[in-house]
Amino acid sequence: MAVDATRERVSAELAGRTLADLVRRLAPGTSWNAARELCKRGKVRINGQVVADGAQRLNEGDEVELVPNAPRIREHVLDEAALLYVDADVVIVNKPANLMSVPFEDDDKNTLVDRLRFLLRRKTGFQGAELGVVQRLDKDTTGVMVFARNLSAKRELQQQFRVHSIERRYLAIVHGALTAEKRAETLLIADRGDGLRGSYGVFRRPKGAPPRDAQRAITYLSPKQALRGATLIECKLETGRQHQIRIHAAESGHPIVGERVYIRDYQGPQLPAARPMLHAAVLGFAHPRTGEPMRFEEPPPADFTTLLGLLGQLAK
Repeated sequence: MAVDATRERVSAELAGRTLADLVRRLAPGTSWNAARELCKRGKVRINGQVVADGAQRLNEGDEVELVPNAPRIREHVLDEAALLYVDADVVIVNKPANLMSVPFEDDDKNTLVDRLRFLLRRKTGFQGAELGVVQRLDKDTTGVMVFARNLSAKRELQQQFRVHSIERRYLAIVHGALTAEKRAETLLIADRGDGLRGSYGVFRRPKGAPPRDAQRAITYLSPKQALRGATLIECKLETGRQHQIRIHAAESGHPIVGERVYIRDYQGPQLPAARPMLHAAVLGFAHPRTGEPMRFEEPPPADFTTLLGLLGQLAK
């Protein structure tokens, strides 16, 4: 290939095509197999993020870049830049998208905790006990996470999460115009009546007392920037339940852009995105050994900011 890099912004005409298809457009004469292999080897980026799936569909406004000289993707390797802080008690990491936080099935090996353990072994010689999991982010959610490095730290951090003393703030791009802060307080249940998680009594009229396993969930949704057909919001968690933000955003009438599960009831026009645009921007807690306040803040990744910029420009 004669060039070191080439790029193209996806037009309305090209929207919906696969990534491999656009790679062939960027590098004329490339076969389908070669185009898919370039993706698999980490040579292709969408909005600055490496995307290895050549079958991924493209959205209007995406910027696709082919970088033949980019380093090859190595499985189970976490970018060192994702490691924000490490000491004898805690590890703070900036989780990338398209990566499970922890194993869901026994054979799930290539998770964030696996990659983090590998990176720590290489950087610090850490060979000991398992990293303690005290929180989770969804596979497609990005942002700041903490892991414990010993049992004492794990128990102390779990207690902080339990009493809701942890500061957690998320950024999200949601459908529609959210013009004022909303406080969502509901009881989340595993099946709201159609197989989806949701709030008790929202999807269907409640009958009797809520199930014993219903979990109280509180989220504050605050608008930050009006966009075309969407709003950039900040989400503050008072509790931390599975899919809490995604559910409360959808039930407020403003599902997250890129949402594929909790979008069933939304009747408005849907803006396309490769993943739910949700980012854990701020994490604050007391150090589990010293008690000193710790606070970490990370900006959203390139795919988030690219979509934000595109919608912001269109809103003017």
